[in-house]
Amino acid sequence: MKLDKTDVAILEMLQSNSNRTVKSMAAELKLSTTPVFERIKKLEKEGYIKKYTAVLDHKKIGLKQTVFIALSLQGHTRSYLEKFVNEINNFPEVVECHRVSGNFDYLLKLVVEDIEAYEKFIITKLTLIPYLGNVQSHITLSTSKQTNAVDLSFLGA
Repeated sequence: MKLDKTDVAILEMLQSNSNRTVKSMAAELKLSTTPVFERIKKLEKEGYIKKYTAVLDHKKIGLKQTVFIALSLQGHTRSYLEKFVNEINNFPEVVECHRVSGNFDYLLKLVVEDIEAYEKFIITKLTLIPYLGNVQSHITLSTSKQTNAVDLSFLGA
């Protein structure tokens, strides 16, 4: 499926506010609701839209500490990598896990209540992974930008 400018506009609107009504998007696009609704369903079916979520204020719900952990594994076989990812996916504190190039194999993003909760995570979960190698933690002091929206201007539609 090739995206046209209307598809891109819909994706941009949904990135900005996934709670928008089809009617409001149709009005902005100067279309009727049916073609906009059908386009959204097609974008979902084709996998351009993975899911809809609410962006929460972590601090308001008591999650005041964000930590990035760069880590390497002792082995790099497919089996080690799959086991690691399976274990990490079971930790609710880990909100992102990226396989990266460079001095480390993975970069994790954790969101926890406080530094004590982070320490508990390290002691009771992360260090129990037997094939874990080097680990470096980076404590977030403040966040100046946080978004999941991506710039779609490169699509040129």
